[in-house]
Amino acid sequence: MASANNVTGLIITGLFQDPEVQRVCFAVFLPVYLATVVGNGLIVLTVKVSKSLHSPMYFFLSHLSLVEISYSSTVVPKFITDLLSKIKTISLEGCVAQIFFFHFFGVAETFLLTVMAYDRYVAICKPLHYMGIMSRQLCWALVAGCWLGGFFHSIIQILIAIQLPFCGPNVIDHYFCDLHPLFKLACTDTSVEGAVVLANSGLIALCSFLLLVTSYTVILVNLRNRSAEGRRRALSTCASHIAVVTLFFGPAIFLYMRPPSTFTADKRVAVFYMVVTPMLNPIIYTLRNAEVKVALRSLWGKKEN
Repeated sequence: MASANNVTGLIITGLFQDPEVQRVCFAVFLPVYLATVVGNGLIVLTVKVSKSLHSPMYFFLSHLSLVEISYSSTVVPKFITDLLSKIKTISLEGCVAQIFFFHFFGVAETFLLTVMAYDRYVAICKPLHYMGIMSRQLCWALVAGCWLGGFFHSIIQILIAIQLPFCGPNVIDHYFCDLHPLFKLACTDTSVEGAVVLANSGLIALCSFLLLVTSYTVILVNLRNRSAEGRRRALSTCASHIAVVTLFFGPAIFLYMRPPSTFTADKRVAVFYMVVTPMLNPIIYTLRNAEVKVALRSLWGKKEN
């Protein structure tokens, strides 16, 4: 890649230019990132050791938390350290690696959220056959499919990026490496590549979101025939997932289902789903789920003993 390019290092403009604002952001985002890692790590550990959380729903939840840790760790640690740097730089190879892992974990999460909606559909609409349908083998196959889907998606993105020539400007107008900001630095027309990226990222997000909406529409229709208590219990298990889906898909569709722009709003929306959303997910699932809260208290009780 380096032989075809004059550019080997890139300068990142960052989120804000004011040093004082950057220091405030450092003080805010560092605890948020640490809370993301600790919160999601606790969910992974709790599901692993708790005997009461071995259902498919918690199996998928532990993988979602693992993806959240990996997803935010792709970008956030460098973003946080850059807040204290006057000049923010990254190598071209490092930029491509960041794009790969960012899209890999992002799409794996997209597929996992869709799989979790299917799990809730089977649990609520086919309760008598739930354990037969959601067998251990199927759960592992679905999770493997999520990881492989993310991998193949990222390979396509990277194959598009590495063939572009970079010979001129080397300043990325973002706080991390993504495809559209990188395309603006290429010494060639990237309209075709932009359309492919829009199709690859945007359609995955849109199709997954439509599947999620369809799953929950079927669930809601099915719940009309249940008792009030049955409806309340079923909806309580779905509420957390719906909240997480909304927080994740809203910003993602806003950023990827439209032509690239230079709006600074893009960077701020990206901060929300890259930094804030991964921290909120374990809070949402813990606050809304009595079983997880009991298992967490049991886990800490064992450690204290």
